Amino acid sequence: MPSLPIPDFARFYKHDELLSLLAAYADARPDLVERQVIGQSFEGRDIVLLVLTNRATGNHEDKPALWVDGNIHAAELLASTAVLYYLHRLLSTYGQDEAVTHLLDTRTVYLVPRLNPDGAELALSDRPRHIRSSTRRYPYDEAPVSGLTPEDIDGDGRILSMRVVDPHGGWKADAQDPRLMVAREPGEFGGTYYRVMPEGLIAGFDGVQIAVNPDPEGLDLNRNFPSEWRQEFEQVGAGPYPTSEPEVRAMVDFIVKHPNIGAALSYHTHSGVILRPSTARSDDDLFPEDLWQIKRLSALGTKHTGFPAVSSWHDFRYHPKETISGTQSWVYEHLGALFWVVELWSPNREAGISGYHWTDWYREHPADDDRKLLAWADSLGPDSAFVQWRPFQHPQLGAVEIGGWDLMNFWRNPPPAYREKEVERFPGWMNQIALSLPKLVLLQTEVERLGPESWRVRMAVANSGYLPSTVTLQAEKRQVVRGLVFEIADADDPNAPLQLAPGQHRRVQGGQLAGHAAKTSPQAFLPTKAITGDRAQVQWLIQAPVGQRLRLQARHPRAGLVDVVLSLA
Repeated sequence: MPSLPIPDFARFYKHDELLSLLAAYADARPDLVERQVIGQSFEGRDIVLLVLTNRATGNHEDKPALWVDGNIHAAELLASTAVLYYLHRLLSTYGQDEAVTHLLDTRTVYLVPRLNPDGAELALSDRPRHIRSSTRRYPYDEAPVSGLTPEDIDGDGRILSMRVVDPHGGWKADAQDPRLMVAREPGEFGGTYYRVMPEGLIAGFDGVQIAVNPDPEGLDLNRNFPSEWRQEFEQVGAGPYPTSEPEVRAMVDFIVKHPNIGAALSYHTHSGVILRPSTARSDDDLFPEDLWQIKRLSALGTKHTGFPAVSSWHDFRYHPKETISGTQSWVYEHLGALFWVVELWSPNREAGISGYHWTDWYREHPADDDRKLLAWADSLGPDSAFVQWRPFQHPQLGAVEIGGWDLMNFWRNPPPAYREKEVERFPGWMNQIALSLPKLVLLQTEVERLGPESWRVRMAVANSGYLPSTVTLQAEKRQVVRGLVFEIADADDPNAPLQLAPGQHRRVQGGQLAGHAAKTSPQAFLPTKAITGDRAQVQWLIQAPVGQRLRLQARHPRAGLVDVVLSLA
């Protein structure tokens, strides 16, 4: 059996390289890894999913599962690294790390390192483009007739900024470090001022007005999910209808066909924050039971990673009057599964900036923050994170300067030396989430002889997981998770008739099971009512000869399968 590959986590892999790497993992550990293609991208690239579980302990679909994806947004390449790192950690420590071994023996992990291969390939091209997500042209398949199109015009392989001296400009050079552009003060006059715009060429320039053209590839795959979907005038990039895009449809189809998925994480960049549900409602409008558990599990994320965990609704809006929706909305709101968005990488934090609010910082922040960031950039080497302004003769604007922040490589993604350090903090938290999922286990079976060929057969099971079998109250109220099902059959011929007592059935529908999460503290005035809410049992009265073999099963879509064979004796 070949050995596990050892990726270079400081690199971002192109599509073919990444697929070869994933295939190498599957070849090295066929007992733990199954490679699947769940769909093709807009440009026809395979979207690859890896199924991780110990095949010797059961089918992956019969075990509770965690979903992890990354790189739905084109240039957020570190998200792919985070999933790849988790893959490597699970496989390289299985059999050595107790938690990892127990996880893959009892649960399933579905990994999609790159959900948007087309966008990532463009971001990794020799002349990269900063598009949001898919490479499909949307909403119009035509080139702009005028305006500034951001692109690399000086041939250095980066799209930076242009600054143009203009007495009416809103920016000026910082007094302490003239490389920095800081906002012109209200009422300020008499200085040297600039207009700042993306590097690029201007079509149809009239010498007066400049507008920046949107990317012709205007789709945002994370806005194309069914829950809270809105048209373009309300949510830019959402597509013509929910799941119109093949990348999103591949994910939605797979998750719907795998109800064993009880929790999910999606990796993005950047901000250095864990976003918890809900994107659609305030905390006050969530079921309190869900909110309590979401906060508990989110706090574990902070403990493992150092990332703060905040509400998507309350703390991470691009505009205070607008809400955003995406994967998190669909997985929690529609399916009642837990979901977190992890925004990896915070250059602010690396620069020693604290106390800022995630999205508001980009609207306004003190110049001292920029000076700290520039000092951090200088420590990486000249023209790395921040590129010195250089004169350039622009074909439309004349004399300009090109420089500033390399947003693609040092804002959306960290420098190579920081990449592994950024993602290595997350596997412990993901393991703990997966091991908290409901897990059906056998308590006991019992056969009692009532007569020559008359028997009472009993089966008892329990949920050994922390979370209830539905995972959330949202799932229970939406009635999207079926309750426990018991079934009895002839072990050698499942379709053979059984002689059961009148009124009894081979298949018995049960309810939901609690988890072992504490409902109250020991000091609570009123005790917990359901002491054994995690348990369920069934019995059948059956006529059958001595020695007949019976198969007893208990199945729950999120908690898994218990399958036992016994003989009547």
